Amino acid sequence: MDTNLTKPAESSTTDLGRRVRAARVAQDLTLEVASRLCGVSRSTLSKVENGLMSPTFDVLQKIVLGLKIDLAELFGSTPKLNASGRRAITRKNAGQRHAYRGYQMEVLATDLAHKAMLPFRIRITAHTLDAFDDWGRHEGEEFLYVISGSVCLYSELYAPTQLEAGDSIYFDSRTGHAAISTSEEDAEVLWLATGADVPQSAQAAPTAGSKR
Repeated sequence: MDTNLTKPAESSTTDLGRRVRAARVAQDLTLEVASRLCGVSRSTLSKVENGLMSPTFDVLQKIVLGLKIDLAELFGSTPKLNASGRRAITRKNAGQRHAYRGYQMEVLATDLAHKAMLPFRIRITAHTLDAFDDWGRHEGEEFLYVISGSVCLYSELYAPTQLEAGDSIYFDSRTGHAAISTSEEDAEVLWLATGADVPQSAQAAPTAGSKR
């Protein structure tokens, strides 16, 4: 496994919090108003801004939607807005780093704004569900591909799904979920998440046949 994901995040929790606060202040929003727009509690937003909390992807998505900014801006990038012929190249280990819960995350393609999907390379450091205090849950859809190690994806609707290197899964992000590494070493995955604008017809409820 590539050990570069074990290195400290290049964008610290403090830097990210400073950028969240700058985005809020630039719009002349109070902490109270911003918390309502983002749909996160005032205390949570305050902790993020002061570098006291490493936000989950769920919280990050709520913040970027509420403040109408791009996720890449929170990691110090200035994404391009051009709409035609877009492309982004992320060289090995050159993505923006962020850590939360049981995941060490490298954010890819941060030089493009308003992407239809958000790509991540993630090292799953959690080996039990004790690493999580709640399900991950947000708007959109997700695709997970196991690069190395083995993974178990837990879901509030489906039985735990074991995935080995080369396996993949596509699922509705609104269904509570969490992934842990079931191999001795941390697992490494490619994880793609769409934004909140996926057509509702494409987000039909899962069939009941695979529920617990």
